[in-house]
Amino acid sequence: MSLRIIEISAPEKASDKIETLAEQYNAIDCWQSNRKSWLPGKKDERFTSRILVNVDNQQDLLDALQRAVSKEDDWRIILIPVEATIPKTENTDEKPKKENGKPKIMGGSITREELLNDMEAGARLNFDFLLMVFLSAVVAGIGLIESNVAVIIGAMVIAPLLGPNLALAFGTTLGDRDLIFNAIKTNAAGLGLTLLISIIAGLLIPVDSVTTSSELMDRTGVNFAGIILALASGAAAVLSITAGVSSALVGVMVAVALMPPAVALGLMIGEFRFDLAYGAALLLAANIVSVNLAAQTVFYMKGIRPRTWYEEKKSKNAIILHNVIWISALIILCALIWVKTT
Repeated sequence: MSLRIIEISAPEKASDKIETLAEQYNAIDCWQSNRKSWLPGKKDERFTSRILVNVDNQQDLLDALQRAVSKEDDWRIILIPVEATIPKTENTDEKPKKENGKPKIMGGSITREELLNDMEAGARLNFDFLLMVFLSAVVAGIGLIESNVAVIIGAMVIAPLLGPNLALAFGTTLGDRDLIFNAIKTNAAGLGLTLLISIIAGLLIPVDSVTTSSELMDRTGVNFAGIILALASGAAAVLSITAGVSSALVGVMVAVALMPPAVALGLMIGEFRFDLAYGAALLLAANIVSVNLAAQTVFYMKGIRPRTWYEEKKSKNAIILHNVIWISALIILCALIWVKTT
């Protein structure tokens, strides 16, 4: 069972509401204590409440707590991961009571606030991101030209391109325009830098060195199995993130890598092999579209929603628009792949 402590620091008058909500949402435990604020100019005492919850209950309880204390002048909520607890908590099959929560098709996840922090970090365009893109593109290029599988896998693991794509799907699910814009900007910058580096390399490298590499040639074509792989990998990425098991992302990065096909595309453009570049472009596009579509679907099925009704209304419009875009793109890609392979 994945556990969290929700720590609420708020005026003492809110303590009864907090305790009631902890009971209503089937918290495992709840304890409270008061403390004086050390901040200058704050004379009131604040009550500190700590609620132990499992991952299935925490989002609905967290939303209810925010509604309960948001009208207070001085409050803060902190989420704390729990490695273990003694005595061991007992599993319960009782379903949590909800106020405005909606049933989830799949199991619970870590909170949207925790996910938002991770997604914003993945969509952040800075020098570190560009440097990682540059290094992974160089490593991927060497691995593809030398047909070295181990080097290619290393490039897949260090490449940061999966982050902005997952952030784009998450931003769409919440209707967060800033996150969507940042994710698109970061994704475009990463792919643009990758193509620039690989095109320059393609102009400098002899044609024979490129066309004799089996690993590189494998990235110049795509079939329907590749689309299914990308869809499954995108779904697995979101499942691992929402469950708080980020280590599983390494396998996802290897399974649906964006860097090798992007480097292959640039190399083929630099070699003026536009027939092979077309296949690499199809593979790259299929991976991007499939990952975003699968990720957005799983986010929604996991019950990731905006907190307020107004925000949820905006997110529905964003989800519909992006679903139309991704599904249309996937249909077009399938048609192009069918024409190419027949």
